[in-house]
Amino acid sequence: MPKAQVTFEDIEVTVTVPAGTRLIEVSEKIGAGITYGCREGECGTCMMKIVSGSEHLANPSVLEDKVLKDNFAGVANRLACQAQVLGGHVVVRPG
Repeated sequence: MPKAQVTFEDIEVTVTVPAGTRLIEVSEKIGAGITYGCREGECGTCMMKIVSGSEHLANPSVLEDKVLKDNFAGVANRLACQAQVLGGHVVVRPG
């Protein structure tokens, strides 16, 4: 099974995860500072910044794209509950 690395800048931790893992799942397991409210991609509370490696994430769904636009998110922002790591190395931080 393909693997990916995710680094959480806020706690300086890097983990290896299976490809297809959502970033919120990793954050919960290691205690990173990404907060969330719904896990369904509708509330936007789990918005995070992709510091590097955005090319290793699945494209945003229609719902995620709408929530990001509704919240005036920057191009580097994604929802942790929706963003799936496909491989490579992704560096994220809350906000």
